[in-house]
Amino acid sequence: MTVTERPAAVNVSQSDWLLCERCHAIVYARRFTSAGRVCPECRWHAPLTAVERVAHLLDDGSVSTLEVAAEPFDHLGFVDSRPYAERLASARHSTGLDEAVICRRGTIEGHPVLVAVMDVRFMGGSMGSAVGELITQTAEIALRERTPLLIVSASGGARMQEGAISLMQMAKTSQAVAQLDEAGILTISLVTDPTYGGVAASYATQCDVILAEPGARLGFAGPRVIQQTIGTPLPDGFQTAEMLLSKGLIDGICEREAQRQVLAQLLSLAGGQVLDSAAPVPEDPLIKDSGRLPDDEPWQSVRRARHQDRPTTSDYLCHLLDGFVELHGDRTSGDCTAIIAGCGRLDGVPLIVIGHQKGHTAAELAAHNFGMATPSGYRKAARVMRLAAKLGLPVLTLIDTPGAYPGVEAEEQGQAIAIAENLRLMSGLPVPIVAVIIGEGGSGGALALAVANRVLMCANATYSVISPEGCAAILWKEARQAPAAAAALGLRARDLLRSGIVDAVIPERGEGTHECHADAARMLREALLRTLGELAAFSPDKLIADRWARFRDFGRLAGR
Repeated sequence: MTVTERPAAVNVSQSDWLLCERCHAIVYARRFTSAGRVCPECRWHAPLTAVERVAHLLDDGSVSTLEVAAEPFDHLGFVDSRPYAERLASARHSTGLDEAVICRRGTIEGHPVLVAVMDVRFMGGSMGSAVGELITQTAEIALRERTPLLIVSASGGARMQEGAISLMQMAKTSQAVAQLDEAGILTISLVTDPTYGGVAASYATQCDVILAEPGARLGFAGPRVIQQTIGTPLPDGFQTAEMLLSKGLIDGICEREAQRQVLAQLLSLAGGQVLDSAAPVPEDPLIKDSGRLPDDEPWQSVRRARHQDRPTTSDYLCHLLDGFVELHGDRTSGDCTAIIAGCGRLDGVPLIVIGHQKGHTAAELAAHNFGMATPSGYRKAARVMRLAAKLGLPVLTLIDTPGAYPGVEAEEQGQAIAIAENLRLMSGLPVPIVAVIIGEGGSGGALALAVANRVLMCANATYSVISPEGCAAILWKEARQAPAAAAALGLRARDLLRSGIVDAVIPERGEGTHECHADAARMLREALLRTLGELAAFSPDKLIADRWARFRDFGRLAGR
């Protein structure tokens, strides 16, 4: 199936004004062009040619053509209303391109990248043997040179005129992307409108990070085919980037004006600064002697850990990281708002950050499910941790949850399995992992992000097998006995440091981190730089062995 490109805008007259096809606003042509062909009224992203896309994304003066070549495979001598050879010649004449994809080398804000950019004007951007071969050759060069690969897709699907040969390109290009995955080379997909069929079901959705332009349509079957098959109208926004994001199928929606910056931030992960175990580190702020911690009432610690003004994961990210890019979705079923995951740089060092997110207001708390993650949240975390392993990036987790979400849908979607998979995944991750309990550390929902080489804890945080209220209801048969349960559970930082459950405690000034977020973030930064610096000297095998030994010792009988 192929689709034709929709016109970006039509001339109102021979003047400098254009009519937006989407909202029908009359816009100044120069303003439209300078904004990257984005309507200033409705923000519709009009199509770009492949050449325009390359010029928009890559640094001026950095672009060169890759030495790749391929010819379409007309083994069928296909003829419909016109011979396939004539259609190819017509497409080449009208577009000035040899095929529906162009492959280039360049930089984005100085970061090297290879790009393969599709052009929907060329036979609907359909993928035939030449497109598949050019994509594959580009991936092979990326593999040899260990250079990140960016694919910009725009396609109606497989090229019918080449029969089953076009179908085979899905497998061939998928193998090429898989080789890059195994070699630890970053791949990024930028989905533009439209992307359907064989392209959607291969390289467009197989990259480490999938971004889409606003309104871009992505799907296996086109809407006309779906509607004819099921015989019912399709919902508004069907197959659009906005729907895909809500279903956890893409990492984010990226407006055209922000694409270079976001791509540069992602590319910086591939060749950025690494941790140096010999580098100077800040003065150690960590408390490793439980006797230095105040012997406060356990229930007071619970209340402070739950204080609505304590800094959340997003608050810490604003203070700690440069260039944070949030990655959404589990690529299967949804995007849990109780888990934030993404990548950024801590003092120039790239790392992956995953954390529970609550909020400060009733509306924020409700929007983030009170920090209680669903299975899609834990699967999102697992997906991003695998990316960390692939790129060799340290992982930081920030834990603040009363527990995993206990709803009916969560159980139906495999809450226990999702948590169990994270425990196993983190146990064998070949990169440094530092977990920090910043508020509540509730049960398995917290542990699912805490199988780390080093587990730190803020002084007023808590960490427990169950909430005090839950424990009181089960064992005391009275919820009002929660303070007594808190005392019995040993959930304070003082108790947990003494038992070795946590490795060190980050002090809190005054009444707690809620008094000054900036000060809390400074303390956390110093603790992280010191801890990550220590782990930088560990080999991947030693990191795994260290993590295994840490958890193996809990509950071991004395003398064994």
